[in-house]
Amino acid sequence: MTTTLPSLSSEPWLKDAALRRVFDALAAAGGEARVAGGAVRNTLLGEPINDIDIATTLTPERIIAAGEKARLGVHPTGIAHGTITLVTGGKPFEVTTLRVDVETYGRKARVAFTDDWEADARRRDFTMNALYCSGDGKIYDPTKGYPDILRKRVRFVGEPAARIKEDYLRILRFFRFHARYGAGAPDPKGLAACIRYKGKLKELSSERVRQELFKLLEAKRASETIKLMAARNVLKMLFTPLAELSAFVRMAKIDAVQGLAPDALLRLILIAKSPFALREHLRLTNAEMKRLEAIASHTSPHPSLRDKERRAVLYRLGPATWRDQVRLAWAQSETRVDRTAWRALLDFADQWIIPRFPLSGQDLLAHGFKPGPDLGRELERLEDWWIASDFTENKETLLHKLEARG
Repeated sequence: MTTTLPSLSSEPWLKDAALRRVFDALAAAGGEARVAGGAVRNTLLGEPINDIDIATTLTPERIIAAGEKARLGVHPTGIAHGTITLVTGGKPFEVTTLRVDVETYGRKARVAFTDDWEADARRRDFTMNALYCSGDGKIYDPTKGYPDILRKRVRFVGEPAARIKEDYLRILRFFRFHARYGAGAPDPKGLAACIRYKGKLKELSSERVRQELFKLLEAKRASETIKLMAARNVLKMLFTPLAELSAFVRMAKIDAVQGLAPDALLRLILIAKSPFALREHLRLTNAEMKRLEAIASHTSPHPSLRDKERRAVLYRLGPATWRDQVRLAWAQSETRVDRTAWRALLDFADQWIIPRFPLSGQDLLAHGFKPGPDLGRELERLEDWWIASDFTENKETLLHKLEARG
């Protein structure tokens, strides 16, 4: 069945003045240029456009010359692989020479430059990523990706095993793209190839795995995709041990019903039985480890807390950890995802402004305390008193308690 390709000529992003300057610069140098990949795919899927990447028949040296002649910012960010970043109006555009892979080894490849658009398309991972759009909005589809976009089907370009062997990260990308853009069951040939080579995921760097996994965990179909990966023993190639997935599934439902932004780290905590081991498995950042430690070091808030108790707990936790703990506890509970009591508990962090403790070490020094452990303990005692008063004691009354004790 023949599917007529639409035109993107009316798309606002294609009329952007900065993009037009780049197109004009490349055309003036005698090259053909087209927007490639994600921007075309997302437009056809009705998804937001993030970056606009350009493919061209010009060699990297000629791209540089064209950019300099047009007085654009020129940055050879990936010249070995044919990529030059051109900047105009504060907007960067990656411009890459058409290429074919001569030899592949993971994220890197030895490439040869070409002027063959179909050859460039055949080296890409999925058909939905192998569409191009000219400056006048005409779409070029060498790998028949448009029917896959209409069906929301993630399909490898050519033979799935061949694409996967070029870079085993494409196994995770297959699941991530299915979770983000797919509908229905995954492409059976692609799924079979991913399962066949799943053991190769252990050979990938933690940083690359982490990047793909975090994007997958935030995708709109993350829940069912993660369940599929667990059932086919793909997930355990990334880290073990795995937790039972019911809380993760509930969090995804809660986020969807409540309009909460998906949080990859919180979802990961619900999947992993040993979250702290993830530092090594996935190279978690120091900030992420601090979040884990803060979550683990306190008892989670519960809707049964009275307002005074909520204020005391929120003061100790801080708003960020409060939200993390409530979202995790809500997912681990068996209450309905739209329960108003849990939502009210989550929103409490936005409704109560945490007061500042009115005393400092300097105040105690001024009242005769010497620097050292005793000063710190007394300050903590007075802060506990202040919290117990529901934050009503002021500086004067707290100092009076200090003097009365002395």
